[in-house]
Amino acid sequence: MLAKSRAQRDEPPAANLVKLSGNFLIASVIEALGEAMALVGKAGVDRRQYLDLLTSTLFPAPLYKMYGGLIAEQKFEPAGFAAALGHKDIRLALAAAEALRVPMPFANVLHDRFLTLLAQGGEALDWSAIGHLAAKDSGQATA
Repeated sequence: MLAKSRAQRDEPPAANLVKLSGNFLIASVIEALGEAMALVGKAGVDRRQYLDLLTSTLFPAPLYKMYGGLIAEQKFEPAGFAAALGHKDIRLALAAAEALRVPMPFANVLHDRFLTLLAQGGEALDWSAIGHLAAKDSGQATA
């Protein structure tokens, strides 16, 4: 039997790390959208109109449209991807980052945001519900 190359041996862990890094990026977008919407919402700007402007100019990507819409409409049920799973993926990404000695300060922020959401009973909500925390933190929402 021929020995496997290092790339072949590392393929499953690398694929998992790629998936985790993708979910880290999605969660980053969700948090950033939530913070931006909280900022403009506090100033009286309609969040839906703001999202329409963003997604028709700067960020026409489906990711912004989909998650931005969920945040603007506060539609976190049923979960497409449960917050508890988002939290788990961020924890796993942080563990990999620690093992590889790669600082990921924003991943720590996301970990805390997910932990806050879970502490408030949001385990079954869609992970986009972390995007609503900024509005809650600013006194704009209670739900």
